[in-house]
Amino acid sequence: MRLHPDVTTTDTPDGTVLLHLTTGRYWQLNVTGSTVLQGLLDGSDPEGIAAELASLHGVDEAVTRKDVTAVLDQLQSAGLVTA
Repeated sequence: MRLHPDVTTTDTPDGTVLLHLTTGRYWQLNVTGSTVLQGLLDGSDPEGIAAELASLHGVDEAVTRKDVTAVLDQLQSAGLVTA
């Protein structure tokens, strides 16, 4: 997984802001969304990211798996990342 070539990111204290330079649209990810994005960009699979988040926050992995899938789906549908 990688960022679309026309997308730039900036880390903030509350997460990450992504700007699509072609469309001028931007998105803001909270800290958890940023963790998901960074994990994907680092080559981790969604299941591994979900397991890490579940362990880190002490929540059920089924919940984090749904959250990771939702973030990934939104990033892909917005054209922010490519496989």
